[in-house]
Amino acid sequence: MNAKIDPWSSTNILNYSKLFEDFGIMPFDSMYSRIDNPHRLMRRKVIFGHRSYEYVLDAMQNNEPFAVMSGFMPSGRIHLGHKMVMEEIIWHQQKGADAFVGIADREAHAVRGISWEKCREIGINEYIISLIALGFEPSGHIYFQSRSENVKDLSFELGSKVNFSELSAIYGFTGETSVSHMVSAVTQSADILQPQLEKYGGPKPTVIPVGADQDPHIRLTRGLGHKMNMFKIEGREDKDGNRYFSIRSKAAPQEALEELNSIIPGNTKLFEGHLDVFEVDNFEKLLKTVRDVELRYGGYAFVPPAATYHRFMSGLQGGKMSSSIPESHIALLEDPKDAAKKVKRAKTGGRISLEEQKKMGGEPDKCSVYELLLFHLIEDDVELLQIREECITGQRMCGSCKNLAAERMEKFLKDHQEKREIARERLDEYYL
Repeated sequence: MNAKIDPWSSTNILNYSKLFEDFGIMPFDSMYSRIDNPHRLMRRKVIFGHRSYEYVLDAMQNNEPFAVMSGFMPSGRIHLGHKMVMEEIIWHQQKGADAFVGIADREAHAVRGISWEKCREIGINEYIISLIALGFEPSGHIYFQSRSENVKDLSFELGSKVNFSELSAIYGFTGETSVSHMVSAVTQSADILQPQLEKYGGPKPTVIPVGADQDPHIRLTRGLGHKMNMFKIEGREDKDGNRYFSIRSKAAPQEALEELNSIIPGNTKLFEGHLDVFEVDNFEKLLKTVRDVELRYGGYAFVPPAATYHRFMSGLQGGKMSSSIPESHIALLEDPKDAAKKVKRAKTGGRISLEEQKKMGGEPDKCSVYELLLFHLIEDDVELLQIREECITGQRMCGSCKNLAAERMEKFLKDHQEKREIARERLDEYYL
């Protein structure tokens, strides 16, 4: 794996465990046992990693405000990979999240050269209608980057906190990279932080469901959110080894520190530019107090955004699924019967001959057809496990799996496309 991840390339990630080591992504396993009625992508470890998801989970379990946000670049047909992200957004919305979906037309225009009119056409007809058909409720927020004053204003503010060197280190930008491309990256940070604006209730844990290739956007945004905040809280130790917290001003007026000094209970000591706090028994309460004061003085008090990361789907013919290779993916708008034929032509994890398959068993972890069942087409874990065991032990042949997946794919697409027609009639319920 390269030292950088490029969110605009078609490079496949072959070693997910390296992401833990190289980029600080945490395994999702430790979160799973705490989640009530987890999504199948969580149960099946398709969602493999996270950043700071524990804060989102705490808010979810304590009925406190939290948000979910992700976006889609309107550059081509919507396919099963997009469906995964949409399902994660909808699951969090059903768990109580304030849900945001951005159509990244600024990115598509800057990076792909797609006209604004085409961006809107693709955004609505491909992505938004399918999102609604899959179950996204009108209580959520759907918007286009180019039409969101919140996003445009916030991206301008964020742009003052980042320079070319930092963007180059994260994305690999060079002197040949257009300024609009760089602006589109900062705009995505504004997308991610928008749910925490005062208009939407202020700072709150916010999760961004993404593929691992989008992690550069998460890292950039977490850094920018920190830079935008007025205060920094540091854990320190005095000469006698006693622990305390120092609230240090980055952009806050001295009056804000004076107010903190007056309302934080216990032993405090005020200095020019910082406030030391001793005998803290509840750090989360202290953090909330600091955020509340920052908001009163016109700051943002952003909570570092969380993220979940899911594995990529394989292409139907092997390798990475690509929107530019029709035979590698299944689009949500293609003819259901044609999609079924694609499934029947897909690469499997079967052996060379029927005799070898019965003797040695198949390899479901190398099978794009089993992956369709795992990611999308079977909700029942017991049924999926039975298919897997029958494959591994040589009791099940590839033809039966292909027929099952083709039948269910055809049924899903037919059902989804019927729901899309209903969703189209409901567009006026959503602000666009």
